[in-house]
Amino acid sequence: MKAAVIESVGRAVVAEVPDPTPGPREVVVEVAACGLCGTDLHILQGEFAPTLPIVPGHEFAGEVVGVGSRVTEVSLGDQVAVDPSLYCYECRYCRTGHNNLCERWAAIGVTTAGGAAQYAVAPVANCVKLPEHVRTQDAALIEPLSCAVRGYDVLRSRLGAHVLIYGSGTMGLMMLELAKRTGAASVDMVDLNPARLETARGLGVSASAANPDELDRPQGWDLVIDATGNAAAIQDGLDRVAKAGTFLQFGVADYATRVTIDPYRIYNQEITITGSMAVLHSYERAAELFATGVLDPDVFISDRVPLDRYPEALEQFAKGVGRKIVVVP
Repeated sequence: MKAAVIESVGRAVVAEVPDPTPGPREVVVEVAACGLCGTDLHILQGEFAPTLPIVPGHEFAGEVVGVGSRVTEVSLGDQVAVDPSLYCYECRYCRTGHNNLCERWAAIGVTTAGGAAQYAVAPVANCVKLPEHVRTQDAALIEPLSCAVRGYDVLRSRLGAHVLIYGSGTMGLMMLELAKRTGAASVDMVDLNPARLETARGLGVSASAANPDELDRPQGWDLVIDATGNAAAIQDGLDRVAKAGTFLQFGVADYATRVTIDPYRIYNQEITITGSMAVLHSYERAAELFATGVLDPDVFISDRVPLDRYPEALEQFAKGVGRKIVVVP
Protein backbone atom coordinates (compact mmCIF):
# COMPACT_ATOMS: atom_id res chain seq x y z
CA MET A 1 0.00 0.00 0.00
CA LYS A 2 0.97 3.64 -0.33
CA ALA A 3 1.86 5.62 2.79
CA ALA A 4 3.60 8.78 3.93
CA VAL A 5 6.82 7.97 5.78
CA ILE A 6 8.94 10.26 7.93
CA GLU A 7 12.23 8.55 7.12
CA SER A 8 14.62 10.69 9.11
CA VAL A 9 14.78 14.09 10.76
CA GLY A 10 13.60 16.65 8.23
CA ARG A 11 12.70 14.14 5.52
CA ALA A 12 9.19 12.93 4.62
CA VAL A 13 8.41 10.83 1.53
CA VAL A 14 5.55 8.80 0.06
CA ALA A 15 6.44 5.14 -0.42
CA GLU A 16 5.07 1.63 -0.77
CA VAL A 17 4.89 -0.22 2.55
CA PRO A 18 3.44 -3.62 3.50
CA ASP A 19 -0.32 -3.86 3.99
CA PRO A 20 -1.28 -3.99 7.69
CA THR A 21 -2.54 -7.23 9.21
CA PRO A 22 -4.90 -7.08 12.19
CA GLY A 23 -4.26 -8.92 15.42
CA PRO A 24 -7.09 -10.80 17.14
CA ARG A 25 -8.54 -7.62 18.72
CA GLU A 26 -7.62 -5.21 15.93
CA VAL A 27 -9.24 -3.88 12.77
CA VAL A 28 -7.92 -2.57 9.47
CA VAL A 29 -9.33 0.81 8.45
CA GLU A 30 -9.34 2.07 4.88
CA VAL A 31 -8.50 5.69 5.57
CA ALA A 32 -10.91 8.32 4.23
CA ALA A 33 -8.92 11.30 5.46
CA CYS A 34 -6.05 12.02 7.84
CA GLY A 35 -5.40 15.41 9.41
CA LEU A 36 -2.04 17.11 9.79
CA CYS A 37 -1.10 18.36 13.23
CA GLY A 38 1.70 20.20 14.98
CA THR A 39 2.74 16.84 16.42
CA ASP A 40 3.62 15.72 12.89
CA LEU A 41 6.02 18.65 12.62
CA HIS A 42 7.58 17.71 15.94
CA ILE A 43 8.09 14.16 14.68
CA LEU A 44 9.69 15.56 11.53
CA GLN A 45 12.04 17.55 13.82
CA GLY A 46 13.02 14.38 15.66
CA GLU A 47 10.80 14.87 18.72
CA PHE A 48 8.09 12.59 20.16
CA ALA A 49 8.54 9.52 17.93
CA PRO A 50 10.93 7.10 19.67
CA THR A 51 12.35 5.81 16.40
CA LEU A 52 12.25 6.70 12.73
CA PRO A 53 11.10 5.83 10.13
CA ILE A 54 7.41 6.06 11.05
CA VAL A 55 4.15 6.32 9.15
CA PRO A 56 2.59 9.43 10.77
CA GLY A 57 -1.05 10.39 11.10
CA HIS A 58 -2.95 10.25 14.39
CA GLU A 59 -6.09 12.10 13.23
CA PHE A 60 -7.98 9.76 10.92
CA ALA A 61 -11.24 8.03 10.13
CA GLY A 62 -12.41 5.57 7.52
CA GLU A 63 -14.14 2.28 6.75
CA VAL A 64 -13.49 -1.03 8.46
CA VAL A 65 -12.17 -3.42 5.79
CA GLY A 66 -10.58 -6.09 7.96
CA VAL A 67 -11.28 -7.52 11.41
CA GLY A 68 -9.33 -9.74 13.78
CA SER A 69 -10.52 -13.15 14.88
CA ARG A 70 -11.87 -11.89 18.22
CA VAL A 71 -13.54 -8.65 17.06
CA THR A 72 -17.30 -8.45 17.62
CA GLU A 73 -17.88 -4.74 18.24
CA VAL A 74 -17.60 -3.56 14.63
CA SER A 75 -18.22 -5.14 11.25
CA LEU A 76 -16.87 -4.83 7.75
CA GLY A 77 -18.23 -1.67 6.18
CA ASP A 78 -18.66 0.27 9.43
CA GLN A 79 -17.49 3.88 9.33
CA VAL A 80 -15.25 4.66 12.30
CA ALA A 81 -13.09 7.38 13.78
CA VAL A 82 -9.97 6.18 15.59
CA ASP A 83 -8.69 7.32 18.97
CA PRO A 84 -4.90 7.05 18.53
CA SER A 85 -4.06 6.77 22.24
CA LEU A 86 -2.36 3.56 23.41
CA TYR A 87 -1.92 2.95 27.14
CA CYS A 88 -0.38 0.19 29.25
CA TYR A 89 -3.18 0.25 31.89
CA GLU A 90 -0.61 -1.03 34.41
CA CYS A 91 1.56 1.91 35.51
CA ARG A 92 0.77 4.22 38.43
CA TYR A 93 -0.71 6.90 36.17
CA CYS A 94 -3.01 4.51 34.34
CA ARG A 95 -4.13 3.01 37.65
CA THR A 96 -5.00 6.45 39.01
CA GLY A 97 -6.96 7.52 35.92
CA HIS A 98 -4.26 9.63 34.25
CA ASN A 99 -3.82 7.37 31.22
CA ASN A 100 -2.63 10.24 29.04
CA LEU A 101 0.44 10.43 31.33
CA CYS A 102 1.10 6.69 30.99
CA GLU A 103 4.73 5.75 31.63
CA ARG A 104 4.60 3.65 28.45
CA TRP A 105 2.48 6.15 26.52
CA ALA A 106 2.20 5.40 22.83
CA ALA A 107 -0.02 6.50 19.97
CA ILE A 108 -0.99 5.40 16.51
CA GLY A 109 0.82 7.68 14.08
CA VAL A 110 3.41 8.69 16.69
CA THR A 111 5.01 5.51 17.99
CA THR A 112 3.30 3.00 15.66
CA ALA A 113 2.21 3.24 12.02
CA GLY A 114 -0.60 5.73 11.55
CA GLY A 115 -3.30 6.96 9.22
CA ALA A 116 -1.29 8.89 6.61
CA ALA A 117 -1.71 5.83 4.42
CA GLN A 118 -4.26 3.92 2.41
CA TYR A 119 -4.85 1.53 5.32
CA ALA A 120 -4.16 1.62 9.06
CA VAL A 121 -4.53 -0.92 11.85
CA ALA A 122 -6.04 -0.03 15.24
CA PRO A 123 -7.34 -1.80 18.36
CA VAL A 124 -11.08 -2.26 18.12
CA ALA A 125 -11.38 -0.56 21.53
CA ASN A 126 -10.07 2.63 19.90
CA CYS A 127 -12.69 2.68 17.15
CA VAL A 128 -15.84 4.79 17.50
CA LYS A 129 -18.65 4.04 15.06
CA LEU A 130 -19.95 7.11 13.26
CA PRO A 131 -23.62 7.92 12.65
CA GLU A 132 -24.73 7.74 9.04
CA HIS A 133 -25.11 11.51 8.68
CA VAL A 134 -21.44 12.17 9.53
CA ARG A 135 -19.16 12.37 6.50
CA THR A 136 -16.19 10.12 7.16
CA GLN A 137 -13.98 12.49 5.15
CA ASP A 138 -14.65 15.14 7.83
CA ALA A 139 -14.26 12.92 10.87
CA ALA A 140 -10.49 13.43 11.09
CA LEU A 141 -11.52 16.53 13.05
CA ILE A 142 -12.74 14.39 15.96
CA GLU A 143 -9.26 13.69 17.36
CA PRO A 144 -8.20 17.35 17.68
CA LEU A 145 -11.67 18.14 19.04
CA SER A 146 -11.14 15.47 21.70
CA CYS A 147 -7.93 17.28 22.73
CA ALA A 148 -9.90 20.51 23.05
CA VAL A 149 -12.55 18.74 25.14
CA ARG A 150 -9.77 17.50 27.41
CA GLY A 151 -8.51 21.07 27.70
CA TYR A 152 -11.90 22.23 28.93
CA ASP A 153 -12.02 19.33 31.37
CA VAL A 154 -8.79 20.68 32.87
CA LEU A 155 -10.08 24.26 32.96
CA ARG A 156 -13.31 23.47 34.81
CA SER A 157 -14.38 26.91 33.61
CA ARG A 158 -17.23 28.75 35.28
CA LEU A 159 -20.11 30.54 33.62
CA GLY A 160 -19.49 34.13 32.65
CA ALA A 161 -15.70 33.83 32.28
CA HIS A 162 -13.74 36.20 30.04
CA VAL A 163 -11.43 34.16 27.81
CA LEU A 164 -8.34 35.09 25.81
CA ILE A 165 -6.97 32.61 23.24
CA TYR A 166 -3.57 32.92 21.58
CA GLY A 167 -3.61 31.36 18.11
CA SER A 168 -6.51 31.05 15.68
CA GLY A 169 -5.39 27.88 13.95
CA THR A 170 -7.47 24.73 14.16
CA MET A 171 -6.97 24.21 17.89
CA GLY A 172 -7.53 27.84 18.84
CA LEU A 173 -10.74 27.90 16.81
CA MET A 174 -11.93 24.69 18.46
CA MET A 175 -11.27 26.22 21.88
CA LEU A 176 -13.28 29.23 20.74
CA GLU A 177 -16.24 27.05 19.80
CA LEU A 178 -16.11 25.22 23.13
CA ALA A 179 -15.74 28.48 25.07
CA LYS A 180 -18.91 29.79 23.45
CA ARG A 181 -20.74 26.61 24.46
CA THR A 182 -19.49 26.56 28.05
CA GLY A 183 -20.95 29.92 28.96
CA ALA A 184 -18.07 32.35 28.37
CA ALA A 185 -19.07 36.01 28.71
CA SER A 186 -16.52 36.94 26.05
CA VAL A 187 -13.86 35.23 23.95
CA ASP A 188 -11.02 37.32 22.53
CA MET A 189 -8.34 36.03 20.20
CA VAL A 190 -4.78 37.03 19.28
CA ASP A 191 -2.95 35.95 16.12
CA LEU A 192 -0.44 37.44 13.69
CA ASN A 193 -2.16 35.70 10.77
CA PRO A 194 -4.91 38.01 9.42
CA ALA A 195 -6.60 35.26 7.37
CA ARG A 196 -6.99 33.08 10.45
CA LEU A 197 -8.29 35.98 12.50
CA GLU A 198 -10.88 36.58 9.79
CA THR A 199 -12.10 33.00 10.27
CA ALA A 200 -12.31 33.60 14.03
CA ARG A 201 -14.44 36.68 13.42
CA GLY A 202 -16.72 34.61 11.20
CA LEU A 203 -17.15 32.14 14.06
CA GLY A 204 -18.23 34.87 16.45
CA VAL A 205 -15.15 35.84 18.43
CA SER A 206 -15.85 38.82 20.70
CA ALA A 207 -12.71 40.74 19.69
CA SER A 208 -9.53 39.94 17.80
CA ALA A 209 -6.16 41.57 17.24
CA ALA A 210 -2.59 40.93 16.18
CA ASN A 211 -1.44 42.69 19.36
CA PRO A 212 -3.20 41.99 22.66
CA ASP A 213 -2.57 45.60 23.71
CA GLU A 214 -5.34 46.46 21.25
CA LEU A 215 -7.88 44.48 23.29
CA ASP A 216 -9.78 46.29 26.01
CA ARG A 217 -9.43 44.31 29.24
CA PRO A 218 -6.78 46.01 31.38
CA GLN A 219 -7.69 43.93 34.43
CA GLY A 220 -6.85 40.74 32.52
CA TRP A 221 -8.79 37.63 31.53
CA ASP A 222 -10.21 34.88 33.73
CA LEU A 223 -8.95 32.21 31.36
CA VAL A 224 -5.93 32.59 29.09
CA ILE A 225 -5.28 29.75 26.66
CA ASP A 226 -2.13 29.36 24.61
CA ALA A 227 -2.82 27.36 21.44
CA THR A 228 0.45 28.26 19.72
CA GLY A 229 3.34 26.72 21.65
CA ASN A 230 5.23 29.92 20.83
CA ALA A 231 7.45 31.29 23.61
CA ALA A 232 6.57 34.95 23.00
CA ALA A 233 2.83 34.20 23.03
CA ILE A 234 3.13 32.11 26.18
CA GLN A 235 5.13 34.78 27.97
CA ASP A 236 2.66 37.48 27.02
CA GLY A 237 -0.31 35.36 28.00
CA LEU A 238 1.06 34.62 31.46
CA ASP A 239 1.15 38.35 32.13
CA ARG A 240 -2.50 38.84 31.12
CA VAL A 241 -4.20 36.44 33.53
CA ALA A 242 -6.57 38.24 35.90
CA LYS A 243 -6.49 37.75 39.65
CA ALA A 244 -7.77 34.27 40.56
CA GLY A 245 -7.50 33.41 36.86
CA THR A 246 -6.09 30.40 35.02
CA PHE A 247 -3.48 30.00 32.30
CA LEU A 248 -3.76 26.84 30.19
CA GLN A 249 -0.76 25.64 28.20
CA PHE A 250 -2.59 23.90 25.38
CA GLY A 251 -0.27 24.45 22.41
CA VAL A 252 2.66 22.07 21.98
CA ALA A 253 5.95 23.89 22.46
CA ASP A 254 9.38 22.72 21.32
CA TYR A 255 11.39 20.93 23.99
CA ALA A 256 13.75 23.90 24.32
CA THR A 257 11.06 26.57 24.83
CA ARG A 258 11.45 28.52 28.06
CA VAL A 259 9.46 31.34 29.67
CA THR A 260 9.69 33.24 32.97
CA ILE A 261 7.08 33.18 35.73
CA ASP A 262 6.57 35.58 38.64
CA PRO A 263 6.19 33.37 41.73
CA TYR A 264 5.07 36.20 44.02
CA ARG A 265 2.30 37.22 41.61
CA ILE A 266 1.16 33.62 41.28
CA TYR A 267 0.95 33.40 45.08
CA ASN A 268 -0.45 36.86 45.75
CA GLN A 269 -3.10 36.78 43.01
CA GLU A 270 -3.94 33.07 43.29
CA ILE A 271 -3.17 32.39 39.64
CA THR A 272 -3.35 28.83 38.36
CA ILE A 273 -0.99 27.61 35.63
CA THR A 274 -1.89 24.24 34.17
CA GLY A 275 -1.47 22.08 31.09
CA SER A 276 -3.53 19.73 28.96
CA MET A 277 -1.86 16.74 27.34
CA ALA A 278 -3.63 15.09 24.40
CA VAL A 279 -6.74 12.99 25.03
CA LEU A 280 -8.18 11.61 28.25
CA HIS A 281 -11.67 10.06 28.39
CA SER A 282 -12.73 12.65 25.82
CA TYR A 283 -12.68 10.97 22.41
CA GLU A 284 -16.18 9.51 22.46
CA ARG A 285 -17.60 12.76 23.85
CA ALA A 286 -15.87 14.63 21.02
CA ALA A 287 -17.40 12.22 18.50
CA GLU A 288 -20.82 12.87 19.96
CA LEU A 289 -20.30 16.64 19.89
CA PHE A 290 -19.08 16.41 16.32
CA ALA A 291 -22.19 14.48 15.32
CA THR A 292 -24.35 17.30 16.75
CA GLY A 293 -22.62 19.85 14.52
CA VAL A 294 -20.47 21.64 17.12
CA LEU A 295 -17.97 22.29 14.28
CA ASP A 296 -18.56 23.19 10.66
CA PRO A 297 -16.09 21.00 8.71
CA ASP A 298 -16.28 23.30 5.70
CA VAL A 299 -14.93 26.12 7.87
CA PHE A 300 -12.30 24.12 9.72
CA ILE A 301 -10.91 22.09 6.80
CA SER A 302 -9.22 24.50 4.41
CA ASP A 303 -7.32 21.99 2.24
CA ARG A 304 -7.87 18.39 1.15
CA VAL A 305 -4.58 17.19 -0.31
CA PRO A 306 -3.86 13.87 -2.09
CA LEU A 307 -1.61 11.52 -0.12
CA ASP A 308 0.97 11.74 -2.92
CA ARG A 309 1.53 15.38 -1.89
CA TYR A 310 2.06 14.69 1.81
CA PRO A 311 5.52 16.33 1.96
CA GLU A 312 4.12 19.46 0.30
CA ALA A 313 1.18 19.48 2.72
CA LEU A 314 3.61 19.36 5.65
CA GLU A 315 5.51 22.33 4.22
CA GLN A 316 2.27 24.29 3.79
CA PHE A 317 1.23 23.47 7.34
CA ALA A 318 4.62 24.55 8.70
CA LYS A 319 4.19 27.92 6.99
CA GLY A 320 0.85 28.47 8.72
CA VAL A 321 -1.09 28.60 5.45
CA GLY A 322 -4.72 27.54 5.77
CA ARG A 323 -6.46 25.94 8.72
CA LYS A 324 -6.84 22.17 9.07
CA ILE A 325 -5.12 20.34 6.22
CA VAL A 326 -6.20 16.75 5.60
CA VAL A 327 -4.59 14.24 3.29
CA VAL A 328 -6.83 11.97 1.27
CA PRO A 329 -5.45 8.57 0.16
